[in-house]
Amino acid sequence: MTTFALIHGGGGSGWDFHRLVPELAARGHDAIAPDLPITDSSAGLADFTDTVLAALGDASDVAVVGHSYGGFTAPLVAAKVRARVLVYLAGMIPAPGEPPGQWWGNTGFEAPKGLSDIETYFNGVPLPLAEAGMAHGREQVSKEWDEPWPLPAHPDVPTRVVLCRDDRFFTPDFQRRVARERLGIEPAEVDGPHCAPLSHPAEIADLLVSFR
Repeated sequence: MTTFALIHGGGGSGWDFHRLVPELAARGHDAIAPDLPITDSSAGLADFTDTVLAALGDASDVAVVGHSYGGFTAPLVAAKVRARVLVYLAGMIPAPGEPPGQWWGNTGFEAPKGLSDIETYFNGVPLPLAEAGMAHGREQVSKEWDEPWPLPAHPDVPTRVVLCRDDRFFTPDFQRRVARERLGIEPAEVDGPHCAPLSHPAEIADLLVSFR
């Protein structure tokens, strides 16, 4: 049995994975999805990492999944636990020394124009579920935005990237380019929007289990 450490994105919470966790359990695996301390202005990447490690406890067979902004924390956890696999799920892939606040310009990210938050992140998600997702959002006031990413190189663990075919925030072409430039790998693909763990949990669970 593998324990999947599911790390949420900016302004998110462990609730973002509440449909994915039972799908992983149905496939014989455990999962933890802690709330990172993003509402604490004194918390940074080290605190995010410690929060995930505490939730993992003594789990020894670990796969780490970073969704969106959680990509800055996921490799830090993967390096600590010698993860079986590290997965960027529509995730931000950091570079050594790069603060999260500089990632956007460094990668050439262009924000979508003329879309609401629901249209940007939850397109295709049933409206009640999308509205619940918005309601579970948290204000991110933590200090990691300007912190240099601390590793000297990407951790030496098997790594996969998953792009979401309907993602309007990190578009498929953008995700492919960043994965090639930063990791030299081609992403796997899954249907769904940026918040695909809400819309396509079974498909994502199948992919994650296959990566083991």
